[in-house]
Amino acid sequence: MIRNDEPAHRRIDLDPVEALRLLGTVSLGRIVFTRQALPTVRPVNHVLDHGDIVIRTHEGAALTAHAQQGGGEGVVVAYEADAIDPDTHLGWSVVVTGCARLVTDPADLARVRTLLAPWAPQDDLDHAVRILPRLVTGVLLTDEAGFGTTAGTAGTARTAGTARTA
Repeated sequence: MIRNDEPAHRRIDLDPVEALRLLGTVSLGRIVFTRQALPTVRPVNHVLDHGDIVIRTHEGAALTAHAQQGGGEGVVVAYEADAIDPDTHLGWSVVVTGCARLVTDPADLARVRTLLAPWAPQDDLDHAVRILPRLVTGVLLTDEAGFGTTAGTAGTARTAGTARTA
């Protein structure tokens, strides 16, 4: 319920370029994939690399095994990241649907390791998964006063290379 003294909240759809830009301003998101025919969600850190989302994983991870089974195109996954203020409920959310595949080129894997440090200390994070965005959607949650009061729209982008549109 909105009281007269509270600003009205608005939901504004973002174009794919702006959505990927915002995704690059945060380092933590959630990957969604299928495991034993059921959706599985894992928090992971990421970096944007030439418009792709790249995460690190380890040999025994369910996502690693799943991505290995996907073949050349990879497996369909969703990736979500957001910056929403818990008090004002203002901010943004981005969802990317695309194909995930293991990074197998040794030079590319070595480069990814320099771009993305593990968010939790773990010795065996020796694999990387690259998500090629196919569908990029995002929403901005703002008040009627304008765009300047949203949470998390500023920050240092964690990107490598230039963004590629979906």
